[in-house]
Amino acid sequence: MDVFERFAAEYDRWFEEHRAEYLAELARVRRLLPCPDARAVEVGVGSGRFAASLGIRIGIEPSQALGRIARERGIEVIRGRAESIPLRDGCCSSVLMVTVICFLDDPVAAFEEAHRILAPQGALVIGFIEREGPVAQKYLHEKRKHRFLSRARFYLSGEVQAFLRYTGFRVADLESRAGFSVLAARKG
Repeated sequence: MDVFERFAAEYDRWFEEHRAEYLAELARVRRLLPCPDARAVEVGVGSGRFAASLGIRIGIEPSQALGRIARERGIEVIRGRAESIPLRDGCCSSVLMVTVICFLDDPVAAFEEAHRILAPQGALVIGFIEREGPVAQKYLHEKRKHRFLSRARFYLSGEVQAFLRYTGFRVADLESRAGFSVLAARKG
């Protein structure tokens, strides 16, 4: 998306300006994400804030500008999209997607790709903004962040779970608080 190319530094700055929210989301993701190993990947790594803090060394990112920032944080960034991940079948132990599904053209295709690249019993952990929650409502009215979320499509937790089941995952855990959900699923 062009907005992430043009305003990458502003996007990354959000994490400093909203440090408490970021740290709360990071803690919730950490609770549900299996301990990352060398085969863990973050799809939609953005500027690398989550991957770097969690010890994930590989990220997939379509934005060159955000990818440069992630590389500065020590992430090996592979240019690609969630709907067509440039990794081989079964090569990943876990896949993380944080605030990614709202920007996807086709979440089902992205989950199919995550399923394809995961090893048997591999984990997919998704952090997402709930459509009806206060977080979505707040960001849609906050001018600076609205720049990034203006094209976002938010989902209900039940919709995301249905997409996961449809693509061969089984939901293992869900934690939802204040309109931000973290969902852990396993490759079936």
